[in-house]
Amino acid sequence: MDPRVIPDHPQRYELSNELHARPFPEIKGPCRAVHITIMSDDGPERDPELDRAHLVALLNRYGAQHPSPDANHYFGPLGTVQLKWERHTEFVTYTLFAEGVADTPFDGSTMRIFPDDWLAEAPGTVLTSVLVRVEVAKTIEHAEGKLKNGITRHFAPESIAVAKVVDDSALVMSDFRIHEQGQVRFAVYVTPDVGPRRIGRIVQRLLEIETYKSGAMLTLPVARDVARKVNALDRELSELVRTMASQDGEADTQTLDRLLMMSADLEALSANSAFRFGAGGAYAAIMNQRIEVLREKRVASRQTFGEFMMRRFEPAMRTCQSAERRLVELAARTERAANLLRTRVDVGLAQQNRTLLESMDRRAALQLRLQETVEGLSVVAISYYAVSLAGYLLAPFGEALGISKSAVVAVVTVPVIFAVWAFVRRIRQGIEKRKD
Repeated sequence: MDPRVIPDHPQRYELSNELHARPFPEIKGPCRAVHITIMSDDGPERDPELDRAHLVALLNRYGAQHPSPDANHYFGPLGTVQLKWERHTEFVTYTLFAEGVADTPFDGSTMRIFPDDWLAEAPGTVLTSVLVRVEVAKTIEHAEGKLKNGITRHFAPESIAVAKVVDDSALVMSDFRIHEQGQVRFAVYVTPDVGPRRIGRIVQRLLEIETYKSGAMLTLPVARDVARKVNALDRELSELVRTMASQDGEADTQTLDRLLMMSADLEALSANSAFRFGAGGAYAAIMNQRIEVLREKRVASRQTFGEFMMRRFEPAMRTCQSAERRLVELAARTERAANLLRTRVDVGLAQQNRTLLESMDRRAALQLRLQETVEGLSVVAISYYAVSLAGYLLAPFGEALGISKSAVVAVVTVPVIFAVWAFVRRIRQGIEKRKD
């Protein structure tokens, strides 16, 4: 059976090609690379056409081929260098790969390939700017010797991190500082047997470490702001909870209103910071994974990239995680306090309603007794007049029969009273049925 007879899922090829859409560059040593990350203020909501238009404007400067209209990545020649462009959720990256290295390390000459007026028109601001210098050393030991022969003077000695990576095939170093020209520097030494693909993978991972480290650090100012606001709301919540035990019903309502306002403030704070916390966690995970795949080994007594991040980067991320966790916990505590107070208010209302119903029941019973009393008096009054009328009406017939008027009245009194009572009772039953 030919499997092509079955229709393909509409996104089958698109999703499969996505796994192969961003291959590592193939670069030969010695070489250099320049990398910039541009982040828009609109973040994930930015217009992708602005990013592509900015790329096309650069390509037109050098007469280079354009990418497809909906492309999110591009790799091709740009004059005498190679350009790699990638569009991510929050930012775009431009990376130039050039053969050879300048006599003066990190002189930034390759950065001038990006025209100043083109950079000024970028749809966003610079998040990272990186210079990478790749040299070829006879052996890794020879590369280690260069640490003592001048290259380290281009890095801050208190921050420099050095490691042998990828099965001792390369030596990498950086201090992760922004230097006077505005770039972070990486130095890479490879042995002659390291192929272009492996060099490309090493350089790409170094660039990604810096990019995702900077992206994750964007969470820190947000976390500090969240922590400050959470501290203020936490103090207010503690004060409200302390006063709840001694306040009366009217104060309960006011406290409940304030708790509901606090819940709304916390929800707004959570909504405004949720994306940044989520993105920061994702970027940190990617950065740690990129360091892990380098398979670092220590060089002399120098700190590795992983150790540098553990000492400098991880505390910042733990601050972000703490702020996010405290925000969630405070929202839960506020909800519990509001539910507790709402229960007390509901119980108070239920007690008031029960008292009111009991009062209404007493008034209804009193009204019923009053009604029955009035009804009895009505029967007596009506019966009195009815008996009198009956006496006048039957008196002549009594005299004809030799019966006195008093005897006639006595005879008709009981039947008349019963008839009046039955009549009044029937009227009351009819009224009650109409009410039902």
